[in-house]
Amino acid sequence: MQQDPRVILDREPMRRLQVLAVGLCVLLNALDGFDVLAISFASPGIAAEWGIDRAALGLVLSMELIGMAVGSVLIGNLADRIGRRPTILGCLVVMAVGMAAAPLSGSVFALSMIRLFTGLGIGGMLACTNAMVAEFANLRNRALAVAVMAAGYPVGAIVGGSIASALLASGGWRDVFTFGACVTALFLPLTWWLLPESIGFLVQKRPPNALARVNQTLSKMGHATVDALPAPVTGTAASLRALFSPGLVGTTVLLTAAYFAHIMTFYFILKWVPKIVVDMGYAPSTAGGVLVWANVGGLAGALALSLLTRRVPLRLLILVALIGSAAMVAWFGQGQDSLRGLALVAACAGFFTNAGVVGLYALIAQAFPTAVRGSGTGFVIGIGRGGAALGPIVAGALFAAGASLPMVAICMALGSGIAAVALLALTRRRQVGGATA
Repeated sequence: MQQDPRVILDREPMRRLQVLAVGLCVLLNALDGFDVLAISFASPGIAAEWGIDRAALGLVLSMELIGMAVGSVLIGNLADRIGRRPTILGCLVVMAVGMAAAPLSGSVFALSMIRLFTGLGIGGMLACTNAMVAEFANLRNRALAVAVMAAGYPVGAIVGGSIASALLASGGWRDVFTFGACVTALFLPLTWWLLPESIGFLVQKRPPNALARVNQTLSKMGHATVDALPAPVTGTAASLRALFSPGLVGTTVLLTAAYFAHIMTFYFILKWVPKIVVDMGYAPSTAGGVLVWANVGGLAGALALSLLTRRVPLRLLILVALIGSAAMVAWFGQGQDSLRGLALVAACAGFFTNAGVVGLYALIAQAFPTAVRGSGTGFVIGIGRGGAALGPIVAGALFAAGASLPMVAICMALGSGIAAVALLALTRRRQVGGATA
């Protein structure tokens, strides 16, 4: 009896090659985490060397986030057209070139343009790896696998941040980017050798020799091969227009709104912690340590949510995380008496903010069918990353206008609260109307 290879992957236990593919995507997301936060670790040195104020620094901090927004939308759609694997390889090239060029910049404008370019690759990478993991994991472990993949982001920030703090203590801010360029380049051959194309993509798009490629991958995994490929799903083309079809428009809009609002809160913490701590009188290398603790909390939050997905409904977990995020970010802004206190509150804020992001990634991966999974993921994350870019800019503008840290933190914490409202609306829509997500 002929079987759909996607059904085989859904029903059978995950084999070594599937686990390896998911693991490599975790590492790629960790690389994303470091490449995004490299500018945060370097920001105190940049501000001191070039004499720029908080408002200008907020713009520099947001440039790669703008690139990430554009990259997620455009490159996510590209992944649905030419494949996940070649798109990931292209993103790695862009990221490596951008990181290598950053130390050569001699002005705020040049560095901003370089970070904008780098962000294109970073944004496209996340859209691709999210779809890739969802398509390699079996049905039972899909939400867990996507959540673990998203947990790679704080791992990259923790490990890379610890190295960055050492580089800042012994060298300068340019060393942070040089290190990132070298590590990014190392992932090119690893990805070329170890990451196969998604079976879901091959079945849906039918590139040349699709059946042979599907069977080769199934065989390497230890699964049974198939005699023929099933008919591709019709009626859902790999285009952005499909995301606004009657069956998907509500899901697309509400998920995008939730991600946009929450990511403003998330990136306020990640982008401004080092500068805030330095302004309190601490050394840049010490400020980097506080950001590392924020990401330690983020990793703990991601892992906790990942493990709980087997026992607790995903939407409930996300809702709790969003409410906790709003509360902890507001608390961070109230200030602490010691560096240890700052690190503790930053870790708690990281726990809830990143758990919310990880949960939303898992929900996004479930919400869209294979034919538009890259496009859907890219659109939600891409438009949502507008919030990521807006967060540091708004915070910088508020600081420049004379707002106190407590007031700025409360304003930025509202993003997570708005996201919780959007998630409740999405849940109600599913209960009442039977929506896709």
